[in-house]
Amino acid sequence: MKRTSRTTALIMGALLSGLGAPVAPAAAAAAPVPRVDLRVLVVTDGGPATAAVTAELDGTGTPYTLVDLTRPDRPVIDPGFLADTVDGRPRARFQAVVLPDDAPFAAGSDEMAALVAYERTFAIPQVDAYTYARPQAGLEYPVDGGYAGPVDGLRAEVTAAGKAGPFGYLEGTVPFEDNSPTVDESYAFLSRPATGADFTPYVDAPVPGRPGRGVLVGEYRHDGRRELVVTFAYNRHQQQFRLLARGIVDWMTRETRLGTSRHYFAVHVDDVFAADDRWDTALDCTPGDVDCAPGTGTPDPIRMNEADVRHAVAWSRGRGFTLDMAFNGGGSVEYREEHGGGDPTADRLIAERDAFRWINHTYDHPYLGCEQDVSRVPWTCATGPDGTTRYVGRAEIDRQIAGNRAWAERAGLPLRTDELVTGEHSGLRLLPQQPEDNPHLAPSLTGQGIAWLGADHSRDPGQRQVGSALTVARHPVNIFYNAGRIAEQVDEYNWIHTSRARGGSGLCEELATTTCLDEPLDPATGYTGYIVPLETRVALGHVLAGDPRPHFVHQSNLAEDRIGYPVLDGVLTRYDELFAADTPLVNLPMGAIGAELRDRAAWRTAVRAGDVTAYRVGDTVTVEAPPDVPVAATVPAGTTEGGAAFGEPYAGTASGRVASGPDGTLSLGLPASPAGADTARAASPAPHRPARPAPAAPVPAGVVRPVPYGAER
Repeated sequence: MKRTSRTTALIMGALLSGLGAPVAPAAAAAAPVPRVDLRVLVVTDGGPATAAVTAELDGTGTPYTLVDLTRPDRPVIDPGFLADTVDGRPRARFQAVVLPDDAPFAAGSDEMAALVAYERTFAIPQVDAYTYARPQAGLEYPVDGGYAGPVDGLRAEVTAAGKAGPFGYLEGTVPFEDNSPTVDESYAFLSRPATGADFTPYVDAPVPGRPGRGVLVGEYRHDGRRELVVTFAYNRHQQQFRLLARGIVDWMTRETRLGTSRHYFAVHVDDVFAADDRWDTALDCTPGDVDCAPGTGTPDPIRMNEADVRHAVAWSRGRGFTLDMAFNGGGSVEYREEHGGGDPTADRLIAERDAFRWINHTYDHPYLGCEQDVSRVPWTCATGPDGTTRYVGRAEIDRQIAGNRAWAERAGLPLRTDELVTGEHSGLRLLPQQPEDNPHLAPSLTGQGIAWLGADHSRDPGQRQVGSALTVARHPVNIFYNAGRIAEQVDEYNWIHTSRARGGSGLCEELATTTCLDEPLDPATGYTGYIVPLETRVALGHVLAGDPRPHFVHQSNLAEDRIGYPVLDGVLTRYDELFAADTPLVNLPMGAIGAELRDRAAWRTAVRAGDVTAYRVGDTVTVEAPPDVPVAATVPAGTTEGGAAFGEPYAGTASGRVASGPDGTLSLGLPASPAGADTARAASPAPHRPARPAPAAPVPAGVVRPVPYGAER
């Protein structure tokens, strides 16, 4: 791939002349069409707003260059840093500029002058990640009828212009989080556009205590430049930013960028056909499982019945959402043996097989890691005479995988044979008892042709190779496997999340990943009033972050009180309220999720290594990438590749991954741009006002250190 470049007097002259005025139309017409590289320049002051934008670019796989103003060894932003020429064609090295605010440099700064000239010359958009509202940003001062202060719980709205523009994928409401009554979680300047300013509000909200509405996000066009002005503080995790992040990136890249972004939601239901042991609210443990001392209590299993299956089918079809059933065929065999040969639950599930997807969860759910010594609590790994750990052998692992596969074939289940979730994710390392994988697991997976292996995200989050398989980390939903009734769920939740002084186990005081409740939850209201909203927010947070990893519950949660559904309904309902119909949840099977994680990691590695180059010349995008790495891109609807439509429609754009050619080059044809789409119009200057210094924009404690949703895993 040819990548020669040199800075020429021509482009230097263009930038220097641009310091005073845009390039003359006659000169621009005579010059070659510029090349604009698909890379974003992010200038940060170390604050959470630019960090959030950077995280969004990272997550989607969009290349960027970071300039940290707090570092003395940072590069100087000058004409040579911003532009040069390639093969005689002027090149803009960045398609967009992100600044921490509208004026991060000192007055009279040569660096700001270079950025202004660059943006004018090449029609490059600028994002002011979080800025004070003032006429220099196209807005009135907040003291002139606006508001400056905390906005926790604010309900903002996308304007008509926002829906017709960069935020059309949203249904309309942008709710601001309010997770703690004692911590300020966000701060905003709400004000009107300045008189005479060419300013288009995209997101606004009612001004607290006053009539009218104030801008939170809008576009300011002036002096041949375009700025996206954001006047509220945020961090990368907050819902308000997650809702607007796609639109911010689409706006600054004009919907033409490397990388992809979608919202995923998949739910695995473990232990189908089997039964789950029940939590004992008197003993505070689970008889029959390893958290109760041997001989303690009486097991009381929880198992779905036929009515529960009918409900699951009706729910899935009514919601248009497919559940993944991780099943243990041996559970049905055991039930039939104990109940005279009949199993109405299994019969109904098999009859309704096409309502679900099916995942091999081993034949009868044994622990496939080390051999467990359960003579004490907590259990330990059994050891041999020489002190080495004893592991479950390969023959047993093979039997569990192949036996369940054979049972499914006899039952007629449409099983994807290369997917596997072992019982309790066993066989994989489990701290503190088992710090290494069972050495017999990898050979068994390879022999059984397993490509995708479920893992617990709370313990093993990264994708890794185990024999022939890549792991697919799954998010545990904090609704317990040993609870079929609300009372059991709340009681166990209180036991785990309450300090010893308040009658709990004290685990929340010992584990860094778990927080303590201020008070035990009320048995009557704790589930619907606390646990369901909390787990809904956690799961929806994963969705809004573009995380494709599945969530998992257990068949016990679809039985008895059916405590799993309120959380699933909460996620699906809330998502439908927030997003337009052209931005649906993507519900993938486990293998497709694994492939997405694999391809995403390969793309991110290539981008970070500098192995990907992309640029736009007119309506043609050229990408150079390693031939073995599918190119990820988001482009306007109507873009073509090789004469065919590129990608799939999502959120008003087209996006996808496609292999580059044998030489590592991919060419995309963009739809013709509307006349003047890439130019900023000069607005009449706002009336003169006495100068007021721009105060430092406050960043509340809940932004610097994000406020957690509540008791965590």
